Amino acid sequence: MNLRGYYLLVLLALGVVTSASAQAPSTWLRCGGLWDGRGGKTAGATFIEVRAERIVSVAPAAAATPQGKIIDLSNLTCIPGLTDSHTHVLLQGDITAAEYDEQLLKQSPEYRTILATVNARRMLSWGFTTIRDLETEGAGYADVDVKNAIERGVIPGPRMQVATRSLDVTGAYPLTGYAPAIVVPKGVQEADGPDGVRKAVREQIYHGADWIKVYSDRSYQVLPNGTLDDIPTFTLEELRAAVDEAHRQRHKVASHAMARQGVHNSVEAGVDSIEHGNYIAAEDIRTMVQKGIYYVPTIYVGEYVAQGRAKAGAPVWLQMPEIHQKTFRRALKAGVKIVFGTDIGGFDWHINPAGEFSWMVRYGMTPEQALRSATVMAAELLGWSDKLGTIEPGKLADVVAVPGDPLEDISRLEHVRFVMKNGEVYPAAEQMQ
Repeated sequence: MNLRGYYLLVLLALGVVTSASAQAPSTWLRCGGLWDGRGGKTAGATFIEVRAERIVSVAPAAAATPQGKIIDLSNLTCIPGLTDSHTHVLLQGDITAAEYDEQLLKQSPEYRTILATVNARRMLSWGFTTIRDLETEGAGYADVDVKNAIERGVIPGPRMQVATRSLDVTGAYPLTGYAPAIVVPKGVQEADGPDGVRKAVREQIYHGADWIKVYSDRSYQVLPNGTLDDIPTFTLEELRAAVDEAHRQRHKVASHAMARQGVHNSVEAGVDSIEHGNYIAAEDIRTMVQKGIYYVPTIYVGEYVAQGRAKAGAPVWLQMPEIHQKTFRRALKAGVKIVFGTDIGGFDWHINPAGEFSWMVRYGMTPEQALRSATVMAAELLGWSDKLGTIEPGKLADVVAVPGDPLEDISRLEHVRFVMKNGEVYPAAEQMQ
C-alpha cells in the first residue's frame, strides 16, 4: 500500500473522511514551494492531494503519483489558508466620529449587512479563509446571519466566529454627544453590575455569539513615565462575571484593552485574548504567559486612525504607536502568544489587511513568526487546531498560494494568486482586478 492509501485508511478510521468523500475524485495542487506550518524552511516542489473538503496527502513532487485533475501552481508557494482574528465586516471605517455616527444613524442594518457580504468576499479573495469578527457596531446580530449564509453556501466568504453586539458599561461607548431627550442607537450592548453582565452574556450566546467581547477601558493619556493610562469601564467583579458566565457555557472572551488598567483587569479576570494592548505592564505580560492569554495587537489600525483622532481632539493617539511597538517587543520576547488580527473595518475595506504582516515584522517578528500568527496560532486561539492552521493529511483543504517565498519577504502575502477553502477554489483578489 502506498502512503496515500495509508493516509486515506487512517482518515476513514478516524471519521475525518466519510466513505462518500473517499470515493470523490482527487484534485492535485502542484506547488512550486510549500510552507506547511509545521516548522522549518519552505520546502521545494510539492503535490497536495485534496479530496472533497479535506487534504488527503502531501508529498514531494518527485515522490508523488498524481492521478486526476491537476492545478498548476508551480510558480507559486503554497501556504495554509490565513486567519484574521479581529475584523468588523459590518463597519466601513470609523476614522472620525462623524463617519461612525452616519453608519449607525443613516444606514439601515439591512444595508450594512449587504455591505458585510461584500467585505466577507474581499477577505476570502485576499487569502483569509477564516476570520473572527469582533462585533457588529450597532448592527445587532447580523454577523450571525452572514456567518450562516457563508456556511450554507448562499454567499462566498471565510468561515467565521462572531461576537455579535459586544458589551460595555452605560455611558462609555458611542453614539455620544446627543441631547439627553434624544434616544440614539449604541454600538454595543450596555450592561452594568455582575448580574446585568451575566444576563447580557447569556442573551448574546442564545442569539448565536461564538465569542463574548468586552470593552475594558477608554479615554487614554500618557503619564510622565511613559505609561499609557486609561479609565477602566467594567469593574473587576463585572469582568469576572462575564468570563465566568462565558466559560461556563464553553465560550471565550475577547477584551478590548488598550492601556494599563483595562489590560490588568482583563488579565486578572481571565479573559482569553487581549485586543490591541498598546500598553501592557510587565507583571501583566508575565500573567498572560502563565495563563496562556493571547495577544491580538492590531498594529496598522492604530497608525491609520492616529492623525484623524488627533485632529478630533485626542493628540494622545500620535504617541500610541511608539508605545505599542515597545509593548509588542516586550511581549514577543517574553513568549506571549501573539495572533494576527487587523481590526479591518476600523480602516478602509479597500486596503489589503495582509499589510499587517509587514508591521509585525517591523515591530520585531521574523517572517515565520508573523506567518504562524495567522495560521498555527490563530487556529489555536479559535479552538480549531484539529482542522486548520497547517497543511497536512486530515486538515481542511484551506490552501493559498503566493509568488516567491514569504519567509524571505513577508510582503509576498499581499499578493495572493490562488485561494482554496474547503477544497473549493475561489478567485483571488489579483485575479479580480
